Amino acid sequence: MAPTHPAVPPLDKRRLVTFIFMVFGMFMAILDIQIVSASLSEIQAGLSASADEISWVQTSYLIAEVIMIPLSGMLSRVLSTRWMFTISAAGFTIMSALCATATSIEQMIVYRALQGFIGGGMIPTVFASAYMIFRGRQAMISPVIGLVATLAPTIGPTVGGYLTDLFSWHWLFLVNVPPGIAVTAAAWLMIDFDEPDLALFKHFDWAGLAFMAVMLGSLEYVLEEGPSDDWLQDDLILTLAILGVVAGTAFFWRVLRAREPIVDLGAFTDRNFAVGCAFSMVMGVGLYGLTYLYPIYLARVRGYSPLMIGETMFVTGLCMFFTAPLAGRLVRVLDPRVMLGLGFVGFAVGTWIVTGITKDWDFNELLWPQVLRGVSLMMCMVTINNLALGTLAPERLKNASGLFNLTRNLGGAIGLALINTVLNDRMDLHLVRLHEKVTSASYAALERLDHLETSMAQLGTNAGDAALKALTGMVRTQALVMSFADVFLILTVLFLGMSSATLLIHRPRAAGGGGDGH
Repeated sequence: MAPTHPAVPPLDKRRLVTFIFMVFGMFMAILDIQIVSASLSEIQAGLSASADEISWVQTSYLIAEVIMIPLSGMLSRVLSTRWMFTISAAGFTIMSALCATATSIEQMIVYRALQGFIGGGMIPTVFASAYMIFRGRQAMISPVIGLVATLAPTIGPTVGGYLTDLFSWHWLFLVNVPPGIAVTAAAWLMIDFDEPDLALFKHFDWAGLAFMAVMLGSLEYVLEEGPSDDWLQDDLILTLAILGVVAGTAFFWRVLRAREPIVDLGAFTDRNFAVGCAFSMVMGVGLYGLTYLYPIYLARVRGYSPLMIGETMFVTGLCMFFTAPLAGRLVRVLDPRVMLGLGFVGFAVGTWIVTGITKDWDFNELLWPQVLRGVSLMMCMVTINNLALGTLAPERLKNASGLFNLTRNLGGAIGLALINTVLNDRMDLHLVRLHEKVTSASYAALERLDHLETSMAQLGTNAGDAALKALTGMVRTQALVMSFADVFLILTVLFLGMSSATLLIHRPRAAGGGGDGH
């Protein structure tokens, strides 16, 4: 006997308009993770910051946001979606304006941390709202939130490059103010999905919140700074790693003991949700890791400006935009295991192509890898969203949405840490091997050095030193390119492994009816 699904209610146009405003708020919050990445040197000059200090413009935002994302489930239950989203949108807008007025690196770090913490509440709130108010229409709504969640960090460097090039770095933040005001007003006037439950405040687990903040903050810092500071060889990283383990142990103890835990891990008992989170974590590597790798190559090897990098990377965004409606249709007819498998195979093919990278690659050579990445991201994101959230009961969605988004962000953080570690280690290895080849006994090296010296004859007696310096730079560039190829090979193996892992998944129940939510 064929299973029956509850009738899908008619689409509420008012709620649809409300949801569009909410999605735009989420887009701004995610965009601001990457929007500064291509313009850090301009911000550094404007604030007279050191090279070590300027990285905190991005790190402070990430640490604060990753703490708020799982916390948002409890807060939206206490305050209601209306109050939660309004406060998040208003706070994000105010902090964006303050970031533009910052006159010192200390001010900027504080404002960015508050911007990430307050604005981070919008991201899981949108995911939860989508599956609450569009029950039975997941195939329609999942491509929308999937596109926004993956497109925003992808085009962040592009948008940031254009704004900085055309205006100044201040507009990286000022651009949020007008739409932020509109989103705040729409949230206050139009959201009516649920009611606050202020009684939950009586049992609010403050200790659990403190433990979670220390655990996630320490983890994010260790992952961000570990590759450049030699991991546990650095005293601060070692201290925070120990502190994170202790806080994590205390946090999980509180989760099991508290009457109203700050995060309810019970959602992981749902097989679909647990599997979806695992795949979401690996997809975070594909989303944030590749968004990081391509600009680094284009800047350090090809010498591209932020604007040129943005123009080269824009291909991925276009492919995601055009793939979203196709993925929405395919998810209705294809087994989700097939969708996921195809998505991760696409990732693997794209990264495999780049294993042949040389110092001369530019837009043309990177075109197909970026096309495959854009298409694969949407195939995976739409399927994983439905797999993880599509069959959860409505009362579990707020909390589960925070955990789901946290896994994607943590996957990206872990991926970036591993990528940077492999880049550094493999570059050292390739440098040693190249130095063994490029010696005074190497005819090819001596011929190249002589050619360089001849081309620099106008420098007179300094031509020899300049030629030797140029040859050293060429060797370092080649070692860096070879380390990029190694990273892409490792990512290829990872994505192929995940495509194979889809065979281990039990076919999930159809998400369309949302049957277990009633």
